[in-house]
Amino acid sequence: MARPAFYSSEPQNGPITRVMRVFGLVAMMCSLAIVGVLTMQSMNNNGPTSNKTKLAKAQASAAVGGLNFTAAATELEAYKSEHATYAGEVLPPAFGVSVMRADAVSYCLQAGIGGAVQHFVGPGGTPATGPC
Repeated sequence: MARPAFYSSEPQNGPITRVMRVFGLVAMMCSLAIVGVLTMQSMNNNGPTSNKTKLAKAQASAAVGGLNFTAAATELEAYKSEHATYAGEVLPPAFGVSVMRADAVSYCLQAGIGGAVQHFVGPGGTPATGPC
């Protein structure tokens, strides 16, 4: 029994097949271009360089800095109770802050690098941006 022509195993090279191949290729390239543009827009709004991400990093850094200042201030108060001065105290690197200035009645702690520097003037101060 003979099979119909549309079941033929011979390659079809008619004009409709070529047009459909070209149309399929063009449609695929357009789809990839659209996906690329949408991905780039998404990265601008939600990626690591977006303003939201930068703001979240700055807020997280400020929160961690505040916690580090609190722990360091507690250590400095313990040092003052033993030595009657803040001068001479060197905090371990685990605190994440440095003693920039210390005398008998006050001190200034600093944390961060580059443009994200914070300082804390104590005792009883609050974290503020910028160096000591």
